[in-house]
Amino acid sequence: MTHTTQTGLDPDAALALEEQVCFALSVAARNVVAIYKPILEPLGLTHPQYLVMLAMWQHEPVSVRELSTLLHLDPATLSPLLKRLEANGLLRRERNADDERALAVTLTDQGRALRSRALGVPPAVMSRLDMELADLITLRESLHRVITATRVAPVEAQDSQA
Repeated sequence: MTHTTQTGLDPDAALALEEQVCFALSVAARNVVAIYKPILEPLGLTHPQYLVMLAMWQHEPVSVRELSTLLHLDPATLSPLLKRLEANGLLRRERNADDERALAVTLTDQGRALRSRALGVPPAVMSRLDMELADLITLRESLHRVITATRVAPVEAQDSQA
């Protein structure tokens, strides 16, 4: 006879590796990033650099603080990515004329030109995943709900412990 917990899971299954959301997300993320690697190499980008460039192509000009928020990265993690992209001639970091404490990030002509080559990345990834577009859209929407829930969850957990 199978017993269930308040979560609806069999207590024995509750700690099964394959039942863990964190495990599925971790493996899926690693595998998807691995698919991107050979596609991005001809562009001279790593996956994290590609994410920075996506944000830049969509939101330029942007401050480092705004970019940090868009990418959900702390500035200490973002800074080396920006330095490398700047060294590769794809963007510039300059003090904001209105606020000397803030760094403004802008694309170079080379960084803007790279966008046209990057248009081939999404279809190449979709082809390698061999999944229907509708399934990928559903997955992305589910992941956005997870992201939203995890941003709220730590605050709620702290409040309930107080």
